[in-house]
Amino acid sequence: MSAGDVVACPACATKNRLPATASGRPRCAACKADLPWLVDAGDATLAAALDTKLLVVLDLWAPWCGPCRMIAPILQRLSVEYAGRIKVVKVNVDTSPQAAQRYQAQSIPLVLLLHEGQVVDRILGAQPAPALRKHVDAALARTA
Repeated sequence: MSAGDVVACPACATKNRLPATASGRPRCAACKADLPWLVDAGDATLAAALDTKLLVVLDLWAPWCGPCRMIAPILQRLSVEYAGRIKVVKVNVDTSPQAAQRYQAQSIPLVLLLHEGQVVDRILGAQPAPALRKHVDAALARTA
């Protein structure tokens, strides 16, 4: 997804325009349910994408990386399951070398959990959904 994508609400199926950045968290215009928040960012837009009070799941990936493509649908599902509690931000390291360098992405996929801009967990390599959920749950518990 990218800035301004249209997302169907998981609760009522109403289509909503999803902002890449916003204060608070995105909610459905019709039923007010929390919307899954998954956005693409790059070197120029990363700081704005990370500016949130929610836990950020930062996915550093590349299109040629098989394991990166394997965890993409898992992160998509997590954005739905944890709607209103996390924001998933995807950064292509091939087109965003500054972000890759900033977070020392020497191997991908690299998933970082950030709270208020600070890294609270670092997950290297493709992990199954239960393992990623365990990391997210632990980070949410620590940052609550």
